[in-house]
Amino acid sequence: MREQTGTNDFTVDTDNDRHESSKETLSLDKQDRSNREQDSREATTRPSDSWVPPSQLPMPNPEDGWKHRYIRTASLGQPDMRNVSRRFREGWVPIVAKEYPELEVTSDMDSRWPDGVEIGGLLLCKIPEEIANQRNKHFEDTAIQQLKSVDHGFMNDQNPVMPKYNESKSRTQFGKG
Repeated sequence: MREQTGTNDFTVDTDNDRHESSKETLSLDKQDRSNREQDSREATTRPSDSWVPPSQLPMPNPEDGWKHRYIRTASLGQPDMRNVSRRFREGWVPIVAKEYPELEVTSDMDSRWPDGVEIGGLLLCKIPEEIANQRNKHFEDTAIQQLKSVDHGFMNDQNPVMPKYNESKSRTQFGKG
């Protein structure tokens, strides 16, 4: 139970035992009442020199005109040369580890690319940015065409008794109404 005894003092009754009662007086003047605006975010942030765990798949520093990506060379311990061959035909080229000293990694023991960076069945490769953009545009156009095809097939399968509503079309009619 609280009772106000003064302007900034409160008396608090606490039961330590069932028979004894002790009184504590808390003073609001003695509490730290600093403004939140005065607290700085800089004081609560972690120092930039703190340790963070290394990435499982390190990426090299960005190079002008090149995109980097890991491609799968093995899955569940079995080589996946079909995927590797397909990616190489697309234009991906394995990087040479000596050209990227910031990676500081060693390749897998049984790697087919001893000069490259292969980690856990993934090989770091690069491709010219213009080819990567053309490739992305191709797959984006393919996805859009597939969506249009699905929508077209869905709308062709409608019954005149129960027509389907197509939200992608709108018509405006003027005149006789």
